[in-house]
Amino acid sequence: STLPAVAEELLREIRKAFQESSHVPDDLLLGLKFIFGPCAVPALDLVDQRSVTRVRSPSGRTLYQVLGSSGKLYTCYSSCHFCTCPAFGFSVLQKSESLLCKHILAVYLSQAMGACQELSVSEEQLSNILLAEEEDEG
Repeated sequence: STLPAVAEELLREIRKAFQESSHVPDDLLLGLKFIFGPCAVPALDLVDQRSVTRVRSPSGRTLYQVLGSSGKLYTCYSSCHFCTCPAFGFSVLQKSESLLCKHILAVYLSQAMGACQELSVSEEQLSNILLAEEEDEG
């Protein structure tokens, strides 16, 4: 699944603006709030706090971990717009009220602004992260 074209375009504009001036203009921030609703501001807070970490293994597999405002670590998969947080399951999957949760939006914004922490792990460590998520859900 992909984001609607207007959301993709907005994220491209944010990336471009940030590369040129190291900040996001107000009109793009308003667009963010308009398209993503109430998760826009908390997502920007997560980016400001550098709460997003890109986790990479030697094989090139990548996932993101976001330290939520509650202090819990959530795993996000940007390739399929999925997050392990309860808000994603409820607001996005069950109710279809939102395009995504604040954690995934923070991942996209961190990518656009070059604000991701980087963590290299072994294949085994990556597997352990994925298995820990399954245990949490089960």
